[in-house]
Amino acid sequence: MKYYIIAGEASGDLHGSNLIKALKKKDPQADIRAWGGDLMEEAGAKLVKHYKDLAFMGFIEVVRNLRTILGNMKFCKQDIEAFQPDAIIMIDYPGFNLRIAKWTHQKGFKTYYYISPQLWAWHSSRVHGIKATIDRMFVILPFEQEFYEKYDYEVDFVGHPLMDVVENFPEQPNFKSENDLDERPIIALLPGSRRQEISRMLEIMLQVIPHFPDYQFVIAGAPSMPVSFYEDIIRQAKAEDQVKVVSNQTYSILRQAQAALVTSGTATLETGLFNVPQVVCYRGNKLSYWIARRLVNVKYISLVNLIVDEPLLKELIQDELTADNLQKELGLLLNPIHRDKVLTGYALLREKLGEAGASDRTAELITQHVNNA
Repeated sequence: MKYYIIAGEASGDLHGSNLIKALKKKDPQADIRAWGGDLMEEAGAKLVKHYKDLAFMGFIEVVRNLRTILGNMKFCKQDIEAFQPDAIIMIDYPGFNLRIAKWTHQKGFKTYYYISPQLWAWHSSRVHGIKATIDRMFVILPFEQEFYEKYDYEVDFVGHPLMDVVENFPEQPNFKSENDLDERPIIALLPGSRRQEISRMLEIMLQVIPHFPDYQFVIAGAPSMPVSFYEDIIRQAKAEDQVKVVSNQTYSILRQAQAALVTSGTATLETGLFNVPQVVCYRGNKLSYWIARRLVNVKYISLVNLIVDEPLLKELIQDELTADNLQKELGLLLNPIHRDKVLTGYALLREKLGEAGASDRTAELITQHVNNA
């Protein structure tokens, strides 16, 4: 069968690659065309567009790049029609995917959604559009199934795909020596995957380094960003000899880390599943944040806190994200009593997310649905 998969971010590339591997196990002759990244291409998809050309963050940034976004939508529709897939699979990336889904439904394509848009946080009215255009929704957070039930929409909870990734990630005993790191314990800095957020977040994260001389700081470089981009920010912060950049090895860094400073997003959940105590950081464009605060309807910004339904992790948002506050909260995480509290919360997190196997379950359900259609 022919599959067309659309992912627009680094996390979507990761989960899309594992879904592609699962689809190929079910359907060895699968012909897969995709928007995504290097991981999806390595898994066997023909890459049409790379996510690094698609990621625009915040309301203001979207408006500034509207012409590019509309051009991408036009090209996507043309490419789908030329390919004529048996199934279209959309992975998160709702601003783009939900608009394309409306068109694919009108054209009669079987359309599936893996990793639900966070409608429970905002835009819950979009559920009606999803019911009308998506043939099947596969959700990865335990409370999402209950959310959709309120709208009389049956969805499949398949478990979280990160459970597979973390469970299967190998130990790397030589990680420090291979990356020219010393033997001090590591504090990981995860400033995000987009150029705009990295510039905004890394500068303030670097300010805490002098206060923790017994630790070494390692920046998890995003695969789509050149090391020179990080080095420019480090140089401006006068921290050249105080921090290392290790690119495209985020999980290896987390496997070794004692604590982390993490920009809000999927990375907070990844960090939690690797059992690394963390401070959640967020500072956005002031106007974008002001608009978001009036639209978003959640108690927390981090997935970890949302899933365990308590403020397990400290969230430093906007004006609260200061060097002094970061230093204070990081110091708490290095205290054994506070650290143990966080680790106990992480055990509850894994329990709520369920067993590994999300990619295989999703691939099985998609192939069954297509074959029975």
